[in-house]
Amino acid sequence: DKAPLSKSLLLVPSAISILLTLLFQHYQKFFAYNLQAVKEDFQIWRLVCGRTICLDLKDTFCSTLLIYNFRIFERRYGSRKFSSFLLGAWMLSAFFDLLLVEITQYIFGITINSLPSGFLGPVFALFVPFYSSIPRVQVTQVLGHFSITNKSLVYILGLQLLTSGSYIWILALSGLISGICYNSSMLKVHRILCVPRWVAKIFSWTLEPVFSSAEPTNEVRVGMGATVDIQRQQRMELLDRQIMMSQVAQMRRQRQQQGGMINWNRLFPPLRHRHNANYQDHPSEQGIPPPTEVSEEQVARLMEMGFSRGDALEALRASNNDLNVATNFLLQH
Repeated sequence: DKAPLSKSLLLVPSAISILLTLLFQHYQKFFAYNLQAVKEDFQIWRLVCGRTICLDLKDTFCSTLLIYNFRIFERRYGSRKFSSFLLGAWMLSAFFDLLLVEITQYIFGITINSLPSGFLGPVFALFVPFYSSIPRVQVTQVLGHFSITNKSLVYILGLQLLTSGSYIWILALSGLISGICYNSSMLKVHRILCVPRWVAKIFSWTLEPVFSSAEPTNEVRVGMGATVDIQRQQRMELLDRQIMMSQVAQMRRQRQQQGGMINWNRLFPPLRHRHNANYQDHPSEQGIPPPTEVSEEQVARLMEMGFSRGDALEALRASNNDLNVATNFLLQH
């Protein structure tokens, strides 16, 4: 949803790559990224065809997964700004491809006549905003020392794509350099290499209805996170809050005749500890865990809102010091 350009880049080049590999192999020569033909025979069209469609299915698979993960930038920036970044990175990486090939030949004496085909330069360029703007959230640890984050899989896919060919490191390096140049506020490349508004309007009228997706209606509307893991965490937190609030309402209805304040922490422990192996449904008096330590700063913030200290303490203990959940409890109950 809200990423028609990413969807088109995911579907169209992949379909053409599969057709060229399985059915139309004799047409693959027109999509080869042949630098010798570009320099000697001035076949400039190869810079377009050779840098758009992958001829290796492994490269197609990895680049498609990366484009799928990088669709968050189209949702953040909008299709026009995202397409401008891809266009600028594509043009800059073409220049840096030729420059790096000449430097390699001059320093190491290695003559490179062709490079791997595909939309690889802009894909590697997207790692620049991915590294600088996507927050790093730890998911788990391996062997207690190596952290696995929400960005680890994307970097692993990038390494897999980097090792798929002999000279693909040139495309990776030129893509990273072009991404840095385009994001640089000093060079002002984004003001020069951009998609005009009239072109963006034409594509929005013609192609966007084809590749746009309907907004999901079977999911809870929550604030969109920067990554899939953050979005999933937001949904889980919202579900936890709804369950806890429904339990509070149910227990209050059952104890209305008793009066007084409900001990939320005694009735149901925080949801994040509910699956703890040490927790029992009917704990004995000796096995009752000690009360959760409450931050005095958060108690003071709740008291500033007009709640009593006792209510603030009980709400923070029940929500495991989650100030937002505690505030919702106190406001709705």
